[in-house]
Amino acid sequence: METPYLTADLPGTGGQIKVEHTDFRVDEIPLYEPSGSGQHTYARIEKEGMTTFQAVDRIARALHIDRRAIGYAGLKDAHAVTVQTVSLGDVDPPAVRALDLPGIRVLEVSRHTNKLRTGHLAGNRFTVRVREVPEGAQAAASAILEVLQRRGVPNYFGAQRFGLRGDTHLLGKELVHQDGAAFVRRLAGMPDPAESARVQAARQLFEEGQLSASLEIWPRDMGNERRVVETLLRHPGDWGRAVRSVPKNMRLFFASAYQSALFNRLLARRLDTLDQLMVGDLANLRGRSAVFVVEDAAAEQPRADRQEISPSGPLYGYKLTMAQGVPGEMEQRVLDEEALTLEDFRLPGLKIKGARRPLRVPLGDFRVWYEEGLMLSFTLPPGSYATTVLGEVMKVPSGADE
Repeated sequence: METPYLTADLPGTGGQIKVEHTDFRVDEIPLYEPSGSGQHTYARIEKEGMTTFQAVDRIARALHIDRRAIGYAGLKDAHAVTVQTVSLGDVDPPAVRALDLPGIRVLEVSRHTNKLRTGHLAGNRFTVRVREVPEGAQAAASAILEVLQRRGVPNYFGAQRFGLRGDTHLLGKELVHQDGAAFVRRLAGMPDPAESARVQAARQLFEEGQLSASLEIWPRDMGNERRVVETLLRHPGDWGRAVRSVPKNMRLFFASAYQSALFNRLLARRLDTLDQLMVGDLANLRGRSAVFVVEDAAAEQPRADRQEISPSGPLYGYKLTMAQGVPGEMEQRVLDEEALTLEDFRLPGLKIKGARRPLRVPLGDFRVWYEEGLMLSFTLPPGSYATTVLGEVMKVPSGADE
């Protein structure tokens, strides 16, 4: 999903990232330090070449505990070296210190009173090597990062938010529009050359109506696709039942991706003035979820210049508070283009309430140097994407993670 650059007038560096796992490093910045006492063991781990989910599964198996007893603050990329904290309920610290797992290294162990939850982090520090850059790349990158630090980083949702096929938001759109047949066809049909030959064949058989043959060759780990095919075999033409066979958390994920895509569309339209308040804006207080209506844009603009506050955009939902004035008209136009109202997000069994999200986030403490490639180091708040920063610098798709 293409999004425009804030620094489109500045040339990018080009180059390649993630040639090796060590080219991309993420260090989680904790929201708080463990107290040293409590029933939960906190472990700071370094992992390489695996997702957070995979790391959690391996730790759970090694300790003979339920993976649900392991908490984490955020999901980290597989194609990287990442450092993050996990919490483990009712596990003795010595057992955690003794872990010896391929690709996982335990750095620190302590205790704390509560389980670590998603969002319990202050941000992330990214250290990235960009290979095969031309002469002058260091100066070009510095110029771009200076603009992003001064104006803020566009708070786009990164491409990885929309899945390997780039269509999770379209699945969400079909859910919100309650078009079950379109949802099921997109989930189980529509062969994609980027997928394996086996998956393409399963999708093609589904398209041809050969459901039994399709089910036989779907990989076992593609449970959502298998569920809808099995449901249609038992209940032909019952698209609603097939949709409901997909677990609720996955349907919420698809709907959330649709919200993300609509937010990106609104942000792209306000990109040139993402650091300028307008009358009627719902301004976001930095680091908080609170917003307030901007009644005097000129009076509030100095706070925006200091990045204490920023315009916010909508994650559409049935409880969303819309902006007013011109910003509100822009938000309503996106809904109109989709032939939606906020009430359309009130789906059976799903609570898509909506929220506000700042249009920009601060870029913290950046450095640029050369060491076997162009080296970039910077911090971002939780929930924002390094993809955007690297895209601005390189002016090519970066594939970076949150």
